[in-house]
Amino acid sequence: MLDDYNNIQPIVYRILSNVIKNETLSHAYLFETNGFSNSQELIMSFVKSLLCPNKYLNNKNCGNCHQCEVIESGNFPEIKIINPDGLWIKKNQLQELQTEFGEKALIGNKRIYIINNADRLNTSAANSILKFLEEPEEGIIAILVTENTSGILETIKSRCQIIRLKKDKITKDKSYIETIKKILIQNKSTKENDEDQLNEKIEKVINFINYYENHHLDTIIFMQKLWHDYIKTKDDMLDAFDIMIMYYRDILNIKVDNNTEIFEKTKDIEKIIQNNNAEDICKKINILIDKKNNIKSNANTKLLMDKLIIDLEGGI
Repeated sequence: MLDDYNNIQPIVYRILSNVIKNETLSHAYLFETNGFSNSQELIMSFVKSLLCPNKYLNNKNCGNCHQCEVIESGNFPEIKIINPDGLWIKKNQLQELQTEFGEKALIGNKRIYIINNADRLNTSAANSILKFLEEPEEGIIAILVTENTSGILETIKSRCQIIRLKKDKITKDKSYIETIKKILIQNKSTKENDEDQLNEKIEKVINFINYYENHHLDTIIFMQKLWHDYIKTKDDMLDAFDIMIMYYRDILNIKVDNNTEIFEKTKDIEKIIQNNNAEDICKKINILIDKKNNIKSNANTKLLMDKLIIDLEGGI
């Protein structure tokens, strides 16, 4: 239930619990999961509380609630969950949703639809959901879910209350950041007084790779927000490519059961390992090394990054 996240996601908990207690519901919410591992569980806890006739935030008052059990089983008639059909969420999926939600609710007075990976809405689907958001019907609540809101149309974002989850606390995080900083300071022109800026740079670069591995060629569309807004100078680029090479090398180490040099296994790394064989990872490391050499020869950085994604995808 929602109370379980009071300490883990205190800001989000306060926002969502106040919404329920004060009955100040928005017709649409956009959750930016930001890599939080229990995001789906938190969202479903919010849904349970939204649909609870007593507005409970925990199960201490009601015990084993049959309604919550039905929600957890995925069979509650007033909840519709939409996932990508292949690479994209398609218009016909939204049309089916609108037809289904045009009928009277069977239980209670609220109906909730959840769109997972909302950044995967194709153009026609995005326009379709936009119309649905522009003319909200009473009792229908939209929950859009994405890892990063940079992939969501501004027109959709403007019609949603945005809920940003906090990243998981991983003990190793600061350790790998400190290790990378030492390597960059030792090997390059990066100075010790630049360390604070390096913290953000390292996290942005790792987030960039994780985003690419989930979205592939579409990464080019959002390159400005994912990369160019943070990696601006030639030295930034050289540092960033070193970080990416380190990251993929440890992914390869984990893949072939070697000891890692910097990173430990995370959910993001596990997913990359599942989607790449050892040869794929080696090719990506070689591509990064080759593109890093192009930086040294003053290549156009924007064109270079677009070409990087194309080459990582096999030169499509």
